[in-house]
Amino acid sequence: MAKKPRITVLQPEADVPLERFDAWLREDVRLTVIDLATKDVPNLETIGDGLLVLGGRMSVESDHRWISQVEDLIADAHAIDVPILGICLGHQLAARALGGTVALAPDEGSEEGPVELEWLAGAVDDPVLGEAARHGGPMPASHHDVVSELPEGAVELARSSTCPNQAFRLGSVVGVQFHPEASPELMQYWWAQEHKSRATTMLDRMRAVDHLVEPASRSIARGFTQQVVANA
Repeated sequence: MAKKPRITVLQPEADVPLERFDAWLREDVRLTVIDLATKDVPNLETIGDGLLVLGGRMSVESDHRWISQVEDLIADAHAIDVPILGICLGHQLAARALGGTVALAPDEGSEEGPVELEWLAGAVDDPVLGEAARHGGPMPASHHDVVSELPEGAVELARSSTCPNQAFRLGSVVGVQFHPEASPELMQYWWAQEHKSRATTMLDRMRAVDHLVEPASRSIARGFTQQVVANA
């Protein structure tokens, strides 16, 4: 029996894991998860059939040794059409790696909790985001920095009332500012860590909309693995 295609997952921070995406992705592919706090950024030749870059609470301007290496890997993988998905910080790194710009904590743009998206022209036909765009509904968000300018040639696929460039595609690269991988419980954990509070405000808000969030998020995971499988 032929092996399933393999995706390399780059995890910048232990508290920002694959979470719900882990089981969803493994339905179709194998995963190699690399903790960037303890392991080196892999070479292009070793990432397999796809690349997923997760989020983290650091910024793209942080002095972590791996920031520029991840951006170089994204650019090199994009050049040979390896399917790439960037989430939150991964989205920002992908945009900057391909020539876009990131604004650090602008006056507007920060978002926490369920965020309603405006899906733009082309989104419904996107192989990764199309089902989520057709489904509609809110998506989990937790960020302060934003992609302020997309790379040349990139197509904006979603925005919110306060944050443009919530999703984009450029060739084999898809970036999303929101967190389709995050459960209500993980969103609550992030909120509590940042606000130093035991209140369950975020958990209640996210559970109230999870019947909409979960199927749309699962469709993004499935769309990405299907693209990887088709390209393998």
